[in-house]
Amino acid sequence: MTEIHTNSRWKALDSDLHRISRIEHANAFVARPLLASGVALAFVVLAGLTAAVLFGQADGRLVVVAAAVFGAYMAINVGANDVANNMGPAVGANALPMGVAITIAAIAESAGALLAGGDVVTTISRDIVHPDSVTTEAHFIWAMLAALMSAALWVNIATWLRAPVSTTHSVVGGVVGAGVAAAGLSAVNWSTVGTIALSWMVSPVIGGAVAAMFLAFIRARILRQDDKITAARRWVPILVGLMAGAFATYMAVKGLERVVQVDPVIALSTGGGLGLVFWRLTIPWVHRRTRNMENRRRAMKSLFGLPLIIAAIFLSFAHGANDVANAIGPLAGIVHVSEFHDLAATVAVPQWIMLIGAFGISFGLFLFGPRLIRMVGTQITKLNPMRAFCIALATALTVILASWLGLPVSTTHIAIGAVFGVGFFREWETDRRWKKSNQQRPPEQRRAREERQRRKLVRRSHFMTILGAWMVTVPASAVMSAMIFGLLTAFH
Repeated sequence: MTEIHTNSRWKALDSDLHRISRIEHANAFVARPLLASGVALAFVVLAGLTAAVLFGQADGRLVVVAAAVFGAYMAINVGANDVANNMGPAVGANALPMGVAITIAAIAESAGALLAGGDVVTTISRDIVHPDSVTTEAHFIWAMLAALMSAALWVNIATWLRAPVSTTHSVVGGVVGAGVAAAGLSAVNWSTVGTIALSWMVSPVIGGAVAAMFLAFIRARILRQDDKITAARRWVPILVGLMAGAFATYMAVKGLERVVQVDPVIALSTGGGLGLVFWRLTIPWVHRRTRNMENRRRAMKSLFGLPLIIAAIFLSFAHGANDVANAIGPLAGIVHVSEFHDLAATVAVPQWIMLIGAFGISFGLFLFGPRLIRMVGTQITKLNPMRAFCIALATALTVILASWLGLPVSTTHIAIGAVFGVGFFREWETDRRWKKSNQQRPPEQRRAREERQRRKLVRRSHFMTILGAWMVTVPASAVMSAMIFGLLTAFH
């Protein structure tokens, strides 16, 4: 009797412990997002306090504090949304675990922002809004603050919807909306806005086509060869050299443009020379890796792991150098006008503003980045190191081509377009093989098989969500910016 009673007590105790464990697990699940939001709020408040201390009792201090708060908020959103395009393919291909990818990206993004992130930042683009249309300091400050607030809010909404959008386009939309609200429709250079809009449609298609082309080339020249090892020893060093040359040119043309202007011919020459160096250095590395390797397709794909990691690091550095301006550009303009009462086209960026941008991007990446990284890397289409390498290489080459042609493009659109390009190419190739080898099957079976392949290779729901978010980015941020500008001027 005593034994039965003891057993029942142990069972009751075990049940209670199980309930407590479930409660602790539920609390941890609820607390994680609250902790992330709390840390982000603390950083935003710290940015505002920094601005208040540095400006003391100067005129316009409250406006500068508000701008610093929203600049930090925008930087967090840049890290949460935009960085996924650089690290998502590497994580999806299992070349890097999530924690390592986030750490590497945070270091590379911060280094790019601080080392090459812009000693000079254009405060309001003369190509988008005519400089003589915003004539008073107050209108300029409210326009920049409205553009910053609307861009940050829209990127936050897009991140919540798991839609990678262009932070650059969000800021462009904010500037357009504030410019229209401040000086009317005639203040905006609509031909330039039309050119930018055209590039949004063209650049993802080009990025996807280039990525599909490289994937087709690798499959034809390496994976489908009888002697895959010999083919890999020949072509992998060439592809790595092309990648190194592309990223060297990319860094010269795009990543360092805010520090020094490099002539495109010099940039191409430098990239070509560095590409030859990497080609030569990669030859012995590939020979060592393939010495005891099986002559199989799966083994060949592993050769692209290290080049993919290097590509992701370069992309993150260049992204930090360029897109930090989306967070701190309007803030720098507001600080400059408030301090010097000068409506300059370009302004020098104080170091404390650069730190807000760099650390804000890193905080956003650590706190909220994994959500979108998983979506880009694993939920659009299945990636491996070879496919992800094609995406990174296509992104760099397309950006270089666009810069050469003078087209304002978004690396976000190009990278996501490349992901979809790889997925749709695999879909097309799978369908083609199926139709070729199964002509005798009933039509119902063929249609069912094709539909299953589509669902497995590219998720249409993500495609439509991302495409819809891209289409409304500029209009949404413009409308919000115009409304915010109206409220700011009404209560001033």
